[in-house]
Amino acid sequence: MGASPTEFWIPPTSVVASAARVLAGDPGIRPNSNGLPGLSVLQQIVGALLTWGLLACVAGLVVSVIVWALAHHQGNYSHATTGKTGVLVAAGGALLIGGANAIIAFFANLGTGIH
Repeated sequence: MGASPTEFWIPPTSVVASAARVLAGDPGIRPNSNGLPGLSVLQQIVGALLTWGLLACVAGLVVSVIVWALAHHQGNYSHATTGKTGVLVAAGGALLIGGANAIIAFFANLGTGIH
């Protein structure tokens, strides 16, 4: 008679495994610096954004230190804590902005090791 339904059944694990082999192939695409027109302009814009970010961190630090000092002098410990938090946020922002290139380079290099 006819074939039983189990004769033509493909286990799902073999389908997933074969799809993974197809998707895991290296397409040979690498980052390059001449692939798009205007890349130098984009680099200048991002550099300017980094500068603006650092200036904002400096301004935030100055304002937070003033709030901290005045609030502490007046005995307003709630606002003094807010000033301390502002100092930490400004310092953390400057740390991340200043280290943005190194952070991205680290994870980009880490990503090249994925096979």
